[in-house]
Amino acid sequence: MYPELINHIKRYVQLSEADETTICRHFEPKNFKKKEFILEPGKLCAGNYFVTKGLVRQYFVNNKLNEQIIQFGLENWWIADQDSLLNHQPATTYIQAIEASEMLLLTEKNRIALFEAVPQMESYFRVMMQKAFVASQRRIGYIFNQNDEERYRHFTSLFPAFVQRVPQYMLASYLGFTPQFLSRLRAKKI
Repeated sequence: MYPELINHIKRYVQLSEADETTICRHFEPKNFKKKEFILEPGKLCAGNYFVTKGLVRQYFVNNKLNEQIIQFGLENWWIADQDSLLNHQPATTYIQAIEASEMLLLTEKNRIALFEAVPQMESYFRVMMQKAFVASQRRIGYIFNQNDEERYRHFTSLFPAFVQRVPQYMLASYLGFTPQFLSRLRAKKI
């Protein structure tokens, strides 16, 4: 059994004990070392990953050859290259472990089978996608409506423990500014 996964799912849908067992059979445990790549551009994304322990990032390399982090994944978060999964095409992003990480992989084949076996999982994944979409919209809004200092202050107030876990240059990449600017902000004790 995967208690972290089951507890997370049960926050959104009701499950019987038989459902819980069926769900767990569809997931594959995966362990990744610090800095290990889970996905690289040009490869197909294997499925959706649920993080049970650790911290991962999803990023691409822009035209200036800078890494641009688009998503982090920590405990009880999902991560995947959805474009690769949905369109059955090679990924355009990297997913990499920042810390040694334990994850549960739900392959596309197993996801389809799981939806047939436990129909309420479709509702669960719909809610997860909606929540991810809202988070993405909010992030875009912050980028366009807040200056760098406001964005940093807002993010650190929402996720203070997370800010302590992630390397500062990665936080800067995610928030859309340079590591040097972040150093100046932190020196001001914002």
